[in-house]
Amino acid sequence: MSVSGFGVHTAMWAMEWDRPAAELAISEAVKHDIDFLEITMLDPMGVDTAHTRNLLEKAEVDCVCSLGLPLDKLPTNNPEGALDFLTMAIDKSAEIGAKAMSGVIYGGIGQRTGSRPTQQEYDATARVVEKAAAYAQSKGMLYGLEAVNRYENHLLNTADQAVMLCEMVGAENIFVHLDTYHMNIEEKGIAQGILRAREHLKYIHLSASDRGTPGRDTIAWDEVFAALAAIEFKGGMAMESFITVPPQVASALSVWRDVAPSREEVLTDGLSYLRMKANQYGLI
Repeated sequence: MSVSGFGVHTAMWAMEWDRPAAELAISEAVKHDIDFLEITMLDPMGVDTAHTRNLLEKAEVDCVCSLGLPLDKLPTNNPEGALDFLTMAIDKSAEIGAKAMSGVIYGGIGQRTGSRPTQQEYDATARVVEKAAAYAQSKGMLYGLEAVNRYENHLLNTADQAVMLCEMVGAENIFVHLDTYHMNIEEKGIAQGILRAREHLKYIHLSASDRGTPGRDTIAWDEVFAALAAIEFKGGMAMESFITVPPQVASALSVWRDVAPSREEVLTDGLSYLRMKANQYGLI
């Protein structure tokens, strides 16, 4: 099971994944020749998985599911609750037909203690992730760990930390998921992060520095694609721009203003720019 090609995060159309959101996003994926969708699941229990799977199969569009854990169900404060939640989310993702589940699926968005992470926190996190990854593997799915910025989570902020947790767990289906928006904040250089994660890197968010339109921002895109080419990257490349953000997500992600003038600009200018760069560097 692998994820490849160009995808788009469904925050482009909706954050609540209900039937209307599925119908809109999947039709748009076909319109824009998108290989896969990254379906964000704020409420996994509420997803009509049969409806989504039917639409995806008819459209011949693949998918990845992503989420973060509730802050009261973290491996560090409620390991049983965290594993129960992850197991349920994996079941829902498998019912949709997802090739992978990824994101902050080792902790939560907003998980911070005010101190640097301890070895005890990493050990507790690794124990839950090991069990969740094994369950995902039994469903034929990959399990991704996304490094995010220090304001969203204090455990995995860099490629080095994500590699460390991957290697602590040691599951064959676990991988590192990087994001250019977060790397622009946390890495010494985006290329260094990509090179550090090379053997574990299977998925990357191509996100603008302001989470808006790629190519109209300050990300060093030539550096990004040159580094991906250098490691002969074959994984999924997902454009992530937060166009539709409900209040509860806006607070967690600190998105307080429109990051692009329109969805159409991001889907036309942004997506075409990223495809052009990927083609330039021989990735597609």
